[in-house]
Amino acid sequence: MNSVNVIGRGRVGSAVAARLEERGVELRTDDAELVLLCVPDRAIAEVADALAPGPWVAHVSGATPLAALEPHSKRFSVHPLQTFTLSRGPEQLDGAWAAVTAENIEARTLGWELADTLGLKPFDLADSQRTLYHAGASIASNYIVTLFRAASRLFEDAGAPPEGLVPLMTRTIENDFELTGPISRGDWAVVEAHLAALHHGRPELEPMYRVLAEATAP
Repeated sequence: MNSVNVIGRGRVGSAVAARLEERGVELRTDDAELVLLCVPDRAIAEVADALAPGPWVAHVSGATPLAALEPHSKRFSVHPLQTFTLSRGPEQLDGAWAAVTAENIEARTLGWELADTLGLKPFDLADSQRTLYHAGASIASNYIVTLFRAASRLFEDAGAPPEGLVPLMTRTIENDFELTGPISRGDWAVVEAHLAALHHGRPELEPMYRVLAEATAP
């Protein structure tokens, strides 16, 4: 692809557009070889329907099926498996993986080439498995935020600095998610003490702790 029309310049679209420019791809609004939709999921079908048939059309959503790109038959999707912020640039794409969904060899080839141009590691994802895949991505990305917020509340209540949790969480990832702590040791008395403390101090967090403890137990 020598020319791309990136529609939508939010967190993902701005990083994608900047990376394409870095790699020498022409960004244009008319007569582009590829129209890349970087819009919210709810807008993909409407925007795709308004496009004149002809060029390739793709989206970067992890949850939306290819059917949302109708009536276009020249279509595929490339979902960067990464979280983005407007405060950073195209370097956010470096080293991340990308789910490529395509209906034929040509579309797959273009999807993999686009992923490579963006600095992503592509893999094939069946359209029928998209929801399951996106649920996994959401658990990994979104719920770590939930866990940090919950742990931060307990640290604040205890007079400990919440920022001290960041190196702990980072090292857990660096250690290939090796489980440590009371559950790994089978120290259920400590777990029960945690639950008792939550029941009295932060009862809104007790159900979450119970569910996570059950899911974590070997």
